[in-house]
Amino acid sequence: MSLNATPSGERVHIGFFGRRNAGKSSVVNAVTGQNLAIVSDVLGTTTDPVLKAMELLPLGPVVIIDTPGIDDEGELGALRVRRSYQMLNKTDVAVLVVDSAVGLTDEDKKLLEKIRQKRIPYVIAYNKSDKQKTETADEHEISVSAATGEHIHELKELMARLAKPVVSDKRIVSFMLDKEDIVVLVVPIDSAAPKGRLILPQQQTIRDIIDAHAVCMVTQPEELPQTLNALAKKPKMVITDSQAFGVVNKMVPQDILLTSFSILFAHYKGNLRLAMQGAAALDTLTDGDTILMAEGCTHHRQCDDIGTVKIPRLIRRYTGKDVQFVWTSGTEFPDSLRPYKMVIHCGGCMLGEREMQYRLKCAEDEGIPITNYGIAIAHMNGILSRSTEFLAHI
Repeated sequence: MSLNATPSGERVHIGFFGRRNAGKSSVVNAVTGQNLAIVSDVLGTTTDPVLKAMELLPLGPVVIIDTPGIDDEGELGALRVRRSYQMLNKTDVAVLVVDSAVGLTDEDKKLLEKIRQKRIPYVIAYNKSDKQKTETADEHEISVSAATGEHIHELKELMARLAKPVVSDKRIVSFMLDKEDIVVLVVPIDSAAPKGRLILPQQQTIRDIIDAHAVCMVTQPEELPQTLNALAKKPKMVITDSQAFGVVNKMVPQDILLTSFSILFAHYKGNLRLAMQGAAALDTLTDGDTILMAEGCTHHRQCDDIGTVKIPRLIRRYTGKDVQFVWTSGTEFPDSLRPYKMVIHCGGCMLGEREMQYRLKCAEDEGIPITNYGIAIAHMNGILSRSTEFLAHI
């Protein structure tokens, strides 16, 4: 996979934080060599976090995060500050930009304490050194000037040393494939499917299969029986979109492995066992319980959306209970999960490892069961055991 094609969730996320007009956006532009962020002398020019995937030497594929000022004021300002703090959950390396003429303020120290609590590698960049020099005390500090470019190269090298490369020998499915094995992917094309393309987990799975020199067939649920009958050789595995699990299970013979993209990616991200345990909470739901439906990305919801329509409908039918639902998407995730009986999360393909692990840890710390879409659907269709048989091949 080329660097430009590296998924956002597998890039090093570098977050730039600081007070208004400390020069965060100017430092971002100097580091990237691009005008990624709007620069102005007006306080609070950056009103929402800005995320940009790019290549940044010597780090390679990264996501740059420019955040609102942590000293913003008023009711709206408080929301912006909260969004900045939320960005810490995405951040692999934090850059705290401080105005050299002002020095570390109480707001800076508060954020720095939170960065240390989360054990995020960090650097304090004292900006505007062309106007006032700052004596740096340790390896976490550096004096820079976005205006003149002084020590920007050294800042990039320091960030690279702090960054833990997002490089892994983990595989999505190829760990259990031999050369020329056949894998059939079942991809429903309905009103919720993106026009003209496949979603990221499907793309990544296809690439992983091809890298193993195995054979990949892609079909829709309606054509699956004909696809299986047309093959001269029995497929090693069928991988389906979660929403077609029940239908596909009836079509695939028991001697062929069956799983879903969602289950494979839970295994890939290391949270499959926890998600399997969490699915059991579906059997304990009672009238009035509230489930948090969490998604890692934002998208236009269709009339039969899996997270807002299909799974809630299936849960009410499966349990026979009057269960309530709350939805979050993108970077939004509750500070406390105590109001919820359980959390059902998407596959998290757009989330970095740090943010996904943060969400799982929040649930674990508060004793709230957490599972994902595919595992919940498999559990309610009575096929969770079958859909995780591939674990025996590890």
